[in-house]
This record gives sequence, C-alpha cells and structure tokens, in this order.
Amino acid sequence: MSLRSLARYDRDRVPRVGEHAVVIGASIAGLLAARVLADAFERVTLLERDPVDETDGRRRGVPQARHVHALLVAGQVTIEDLLPGFADELVAAGALNLDAMSEFSLHVAGGFVAPGPIRVPMYFASRPLIERCLRDRVTAHDGVTLRGGCQVVQPVTRDGDDAVAGVEMLVDGRREQVDADLVVDATGRSTRLPTWLEHLGYAPPPVEQVEVDLVYATCQLPRDADDRRAVLVLPHAPRTRGAALFPMEHDRWLLTFGGMHGDHPTPDVDGLRAFAEGLPVPLFADLLEDQPLASPDIARYHFPALRRHRYDKLKASPEGLLAVGDAVASFNPVYGQGMSVAALEALLLHHTLAEHGSEDGLARRFYARSAWLVEDAWNLAAGGDFQFPQTQGDKPPGTDLINRYVHRLQRKAHTDGQLNDAFGRVASMEHRPTSLFRPRVAWRVLRPGRGDRATTAGDRPAAHRVG
Repeated sequence: MSLRSLARYDRDRVPRVGEHAVVIGASIAGLLAARVLADAFERVTLLERDPVDETDGRRRGVPQARHVHALLVAGQVTIEDLLPGFADELVAAGALNLDAMSEFSLHVAGGFVAPGPIRVPMYFASRPLIERCLRDRVTAHDGVTLRGGCQVVQPVTRDGDDAVAGVEMLVDGRREQVDADLVVDATGRSTRLPTWLEHLGYAPPPVEQVEVDLVYATCQLPRDADDRRAVLVLPHAPRTRGAALFPMEHDRWLLTFGGMHGDHPTPDVDGLRAFAEGLPVPLFADLLEDQPLASPDIARYHFPALRRHRYDKLKASPEGLLAVGDAVASFNPVYGQGMSVAALEALLLHHTLAEHGSEDGLARRFYARSAWLVEDAWNLAAGGDFQFPQTQGDKPPGTDLINRYVHRLQRKAHTDGQLNDAFGRVASMEHRPTSLFRPRVAWRVLRPGRGDRATTAGDRPAAHRVG
C-alpha cells in the first residue's frame, strides 16, 4: 500500500463517533493520530511521559532525534492534507526545500544515481524542528490537549466489560484515571501494549524481527547559507557502513555515520575520521578534516533490530484499544520510512473511522488495512537488510531474487534518471514496490547496455566538493 493507492483525506466524511479519545505518546505517530481523531471525537488528549518544552521539539524519549531524518513524499503530502500550510511553516522555521532528483545525491550499489526527470520536493530539517512544528499545529486544533509528565500505567476496563474505558497513569507520583472511548498507543519501540493485552486476558501478537545491529554517530558542522548539498551513501553489501550529510536549520549540517553488524562508528572525532576513510566517497572525511564541529557533542544511537508486532493476526482484542507507528512496526532508520508510515497510518485511521464510525471492531479493521502498508515498508527495509549475510531473522519470501533485480536496477540508475525516478517513488512510499516490475521499468532494468557500469564519486561533483 502506498500514497497513490489511498484516497486523500476528506474531513467531511467523518462522523462524530465519541466524546473522548486518548493518545499515549506525543510522537510523530501520536500527533498525527490525534489530528485525525479530532475530526471524530469531541475531545482528544495526548498523554506524554516526558515534560514538554513549548519552545523545543526535543523529548528525552526520542534518543534517535539527534540524527538525520527524512520526511519522504508520502509523509509530506499526507501531513499537508491534514494540516494545510505545514510545509510553508516548516520552511519559515528554518527547514530547506530541495529537489530530491537533482540536489540530493544518492550513492548506492557502487555509484551515484543519475538525476531524475521530474522535480520532487523534499524538506530537510532536524527531527526536533519537524516535531515542534507538527506539535504546534496539532495542539492548536480545537479539542486537542497535550499533557506532559504523564506515565501511563495501564488501560482500564469497566466491571464486566472487555472494552477499554480509559487509562490509569502516574502524574507527580499520584495515580489518576482518565476515561476515554478510544485509547491509541503511540509509544514507539518501548510499547507495553503486548503486556497490557496479556493482563486483560488476551494473547499478545506474534512478533517478527530482523537483527541488523546498526549504530549511528552524528555531529553537526557549520554550513554556508547558500550551500544546500544533501548526500546519502547507503550501506551496500559487502560494505556495512554508510553516511549522510543533510542540511538543517541554523546554517548547519547534520553529519551521520552508520554501521551494521559490528562495523560501528565511535562517538569521537578521531573515530569518525577513521570510519569516514572506509567510505567510497571522500566528502565525509574531507569535511571532518577541514571543518571544525559546530558543537562538541557527538550523539550515538544503537538500533539492534527491526521489529513488527502482528496485531493483524490477533484472533481477539479488546474494543477501544489500538496501536500506531513504531508501536506496531519499527524499520531500519537507514531507509527513512518511520515518519511517512506514521502519516499513512493516520490516513488509514481516518478512512476506517469514516467508513465504520463507532461500530465494534475498529482496531481489527484498522489493523487489517494497515497491514498492507506495513507489509510493503517491511519488505522493502528487511529485504535490503538481507543483502548482508550477517543479517538474521524473519526473511520475507522471495527476498534473494528481488534483491538481485533491485541491485541491477540501482546500478542501471547510475546512468538512467528514469530508473532513479521509479525507485525513488517506491522508496518515498508514493508508489508500491510492485511498480518496479511494470514492463516499462523492467525493460530498462533487464536490457543489456552500458548502464551496467558503476559511476564513480567524481560523476556527481556536487556530492564530493568541499567548502
């Protein structure tokens, strides 16, 4: 499932279905779910464990926030539909709007891909800025309230009723109960929903996992205001390391290094320099040699495994309780899918409410629809991770054959902008992965020709120029 296969947001389709909805976690997924629920419920309350700074998007519960993030096309379009004018507000706050086909340099399968034929806008900013702008817009919506410092202990039910009727939480050490018609878990990888289901007498969902042992290390570098370069070097077997240079607000770059399966960067300048020397593009080592850090802090983040809770396979679950975002599935952050999956899940929740209103089985219907979305994203990420023989876990069927085809596509894309465009629209979740096998794409991939050669770093001068 992708952006193109979904109907657009339409507020007029949603009936009023309840008095109060609670969303646990003011994450990207939680904020977008709250925005959608505000159409269907009189009141929506976001309960966030961390104190919320009204001037900053940072939260202690988001350890990955200091590293590069990508807001893909599917996420951009969906958020703009839900919150018109969001993109302009993001740019006004300092984000950069680049053309992903010509100003964003992607190195994969031994070379840089050729520029695509059609402009694709892409917004670059730090995760805290994106989250702050989103939070400001959502909480300004009528009926939406954000409460920080709320540690949800468990969902609660009424006597003799299996339906969830709210949550119990700790606030400044005091227990408090909040009644709700619907409770949405958006607490990310730290979700306790499987345990809560067991306490309520239900079986927890099956779990799929793919072990990648990814470690990020990120620093910030000063950037000339007119230098808008964005560069991504993806890990590609047998090379288990990659890097990203993304422009951000305040005339800075985020420089992130990532390594899988024990090939990890260390969070110190000398360690980053040594790691950069092992990359196929000299840009990153040159920048560290020539530029002082904008801040002495170097952030580190460990992502051990992709994880997917198969709520779509549950035989029974309580009414009035569902999960979204990383609480359902978390993907290798190298592919930048998280925020866009959260946005599309919010859109699916909107359509589920529009079509079924307050009927029983909301969670079951939502999981059945979102499973197709998660499946596509999961297969794309997990499939890419299984190019490495060290990767262990639940391998999607047909992965090896598909990987051989995608590898050839990526190499052909070094000299074929049409293939870059086709793959980019799948990677950005605008089109489904099956679109890569359409005859006009497959012919360009499988035909013999000089496109089989890999480009070198010098073929994209914007990507390796320093200063």
